[in-house]
Amino acid sequence: MATKLPDSPRIGMVSLGCPKNLVDSERILTKLRSDGYAMSPDYQGADIVLVNTCGFLDSAKEESLEAIGEAIAENGRVIVTGCMGKEAEVIRARFPNVLAVTGAHQYEEVVGAVHEAAPMPPSPFVNLVPDAGLKLTPRHYSYLKISEGCNHRCAFCIIPSLRGDLVSRRPDAILREAEKLVEAGTKELLVISQDTSAYGVDIRKEPRMWKGQEVVPHMTDLARELGKIAPWVRLHYVYPYPHVDHVIPLMAEGLVLPYLDIPFQHAAPNVLRRMRRPANEAKVLERLRGWRAIAPDITIRSTFVVGFPGETEEDFQYLLDWLDEARLDRVGAFRFEPVEGASANLLPDPVPEEVKEERYARIMEKTAAISAAKLQAKIGRTLEVIIDEVGEDGATGRSQADAPEIDGEVFLRDAGHLNQGDIVRVTIEDADEHDLYGVPLP
Repeated sequence: MATKLPDSPRIGMVSLGCPKNLVDSERILTKLRSDGYAMSPDYQGADIVLVNTCGFLDSAKEESLEAIGEAIAENGRVIVTGCMGKEAEVIRARFPNVLAVTGAHQYEEVVGAVHEAAPMPPSPFVNLVPDAGLKLTPRHYSYLKISEGCNHRCAFCIIPSLRGDLVSRRPDAILREAEKLVEAGTKELLVISQDTSAYGVDIRKEPRMWKGQEVVPHMTDLARELGKIAPWVRLHYVYPYPHVDHVIPLMAEGLVLPYLDIPFQHAAPNVLRRMRRPANEAKVLERLRGWRAIAPDITIRSTFVVGFPGETEEDFQYLLDWLDEARLDRVGAFRFEPVEGASANLLPDPVPEEVKEERYARIMEKTAAISAAKLQAKIGRTLEVIIDEVGEDGATGRSQADAPEIDGEVFLRDAGHLNQGDIVRVTIEDADEHDLYGVPLP
């Protein structure tokens, strides 16, 4: 018996205004057609009607409003785009039932609105690319990029010259992607950007509708909504701005994993100033204590640069003493290396290579001892673990304190019955400097 393919949603288009608008309409329809949508020549046959508006003159605005009204009267399911999209409040005041309003040239937003209002039915015969996109990670965890670029000008970094200043993604687009990933099997979302805590500063006055409510483009609001979508949400590359304090209660509530990846880079005030980074290490220690009071199981991961130009033995010892007090859970260290285009290359007093090596060895010894002590304290506890690999008898996974590839692992015995992506409760039986060993609860 022949397989009947599902019918594709049909899109109608009303295009007003100048030739530039016509080109925009063609691009939108081309993208939708490539996504599998069919076109409708009339209102009656359309699942969605797009009205591409003109807002150049008052008469053009009125014509656009009349066209929107006609589309709503004839069909009822209308998405508005084009130049008049800048006056969304006017459109919504007159036509509160429009499904979405976007501005001119916002092709991704228009197409995203259509996907949400009239999703394509899944079909293995038609959809060559899965709904969540192609992935290079295992099915059960996915990286979710929320912005590009960075507004910092750290002396050792050339990211802004490569990727430009911060450009945040719309929160509804991020949440839509997260939802698709979870529908495709993702259990853990790893939120990444160059500066996650700066998310939204460039679009802070542009809240978006999601599931019937406004979502503000801010790290806290985004983390809260992501926590409603995925079982595990892990935050990476978080600068310790004051508003990070508001994310910690979400960890205590279980909406976000009690894990922060904060690139401190150093602790000595002199070095931080030469790096062009905030020199408030004492306040950071105070905030770490406050975070741990709210979320006792919070894991703090960080990275540090040793041998930065001008770093003295006193500066390095300051860092070691700071680490003794901070008691960070996971630490990575790097020997400073000049990068073409970085302003740090011009700084005086370079640190000799042999001194860099010696300091690197000392910081790794220090942090390994702290990690071992922290992991020993987990013996006897029951922890949630996500399974990454399963063998004939055992399995390997990660606790909430472990990000893939960069942190430790949990090695399980008597676990051959588990499946990749399972989240199970595990009794911890042993530990070493970096990893845990345990058995899943029956």
